[in-house]
Amino acid sequence: MNDKQRVAEHAAQRIEKGMLVGLGTGSTANFFIEALARRQDSLQVQVVASSVVSAIKAQDLGLPLRGIEQVSRLDVYVDGADEVTTDLTLLKGRGADLVREKLLAKASEAFWVLIDPSKQVQRIGQNSPIPIEVMPFAWQLVQRSLADIGGEALLRRNGDGLFVTSYGSLVLDTTFAPAMDAATLNDRLNAIPGIVEHGIFKGLATTVFCGRDGNVDEYQA
Repeated sequence: MNDKQRVAEHAAQRIEKGMLVGLGTGSTANFFIEALARRQDSLQVQVVASSVVSAIKAQDLGLPLRGIEQVSRLDVYVDGADEVTTDLTLLKGRGADLVREKLLAKASEAFWVLIDPSKQVQRIGQNSPIPIEVMPFAWQLVQRSLADIGGEALLRRNGDGLFVTSYGSLVLDTTFAPAMDAATLNDRLNAIPGIVEHGIFKGLATTVFCGRDGNVDEYQA
């Protein structure tokens, strides 16, 4: 069992009977879905998926699925992250489901983040550009607004075409100078018209579980 599997199993053991559980997307989230399904006979949980991929996996494993439009709150949302700082600010969104992921994280009583040590960073944007979902017709205007606050934004491509999210947005992968702290950047991005969502998750994670050398460390917000 590797660290990703171990941290997923650890989180699944924390799920309580009858919970409504939000499912993240990605390799670590897949391990969690599998671990949760193995406990389903005793737990009798219901799940809400952040992506079509996770929804199909949950259905295939027999987890009762509810649509995101059918819920107003969840007991817990469980997902991975691309980067995590010491104050539990996250960078997410290398995939295509930023809007759903942030909706579920915000609607949950608890948001558990599953990582390995490679995801721990000193600042958001240290290892990865910040994904910014934009309305397709507004991408050049948003790119200019990002440049005005020190961002270098490039359209994400998919082969010969442009990458399109499940929400139908384009993505501007954007780098900022190290001096720009995540809290300030979060506020500035939220204020730019044309941005649908961005990958900074500030003040949403309640617990980070980090698999390390056969153990699981827990960090509380």
